[in-house]
Amino acid sequence: MESSNPTLNNKVFTEARVYGSGQTMTVQGTVNKTLILFAVLGITAMWTWSKAFDPASAGILGVLFFGGMIGGLILAIASSFKPSWTPVSAPLYAACQGLFLGVLSAYFETRYPGIVMQAVGLTFAVMFAMLMGYKAGWLQATPGLRKGLMIGMGGLMLFYVVVWIASFFGIHPPAFINGGGPLGIAFSLVVVGLASLALVLDFDFIENAARQGVEKYMEWYGGFSLMVTLVWLYVELLRLLSKMNSRN
Repeated sequence: MESSNPTLNNKVFTEARVYGSGQTMTVQGTVNKTLILFAVLGITAMWTWSKAFDPASAGILGVLFFGGMIGGLILAIASSFKPSWTPVSAPLYAACQGLFLGVLSAYFETRYPGIVMQAVGLTFAVMFAMLMGYKAGWLQATPGLRKGLMIGMGGLMLFYVVVWIASFFGIHPPAFINGGGPLGIAFSLVVVGLASLALVLDFDFIENAARQGVEKYMEWYGGFSLMVTLVWLYVELLRLLSKMNSRN
């Protein structure tokens, strides 16, 4: 088994079979843990959102944004290397992502009223469509899909790294990354497509892992991994919708 999601890989699930506690991961248990994580994210996001629209809290928004982003990155790396920590690290990661997304969402909402509800709705609509397609057998995690998606995501990551490094030398990023032109919208559609397909591979990986009887704590790890993909999808949908709105 392989997944495009870097938090889901063969080594992680192989190591999760050696503990022998007697309790094993289930799909329903993973769903429950995922719901808990999104509840944590939603609570912290709504709190940060309220601060974003409170003039008295303007001074701490930067701290919340960068603190949530950096804290989330550190916890994501730690969870990826130590899945057994996820019963604690995954809720903390969700809280950090809520801080980050609350500020980010408020920024986009201020510029384009109504965009956040559209992005949230589309995120869950895409997840539901991908899950239904996967369950119906229309979307399958074939070796070709895995390979193609891993190449696409690897290329995208390399592109972003090159753009980031170039910025230190005063080289501006290509206009289509943030621009609302046809090329910019096409670029965002491709990225949204990659994030959407990643969900199919994640569903397949978690289902197979549960079938193989890995340790119970992997339910938290599975929920954490799904959250990584869904947060990515939400952010990219926000970017896509903002580009489309900027054309009006």
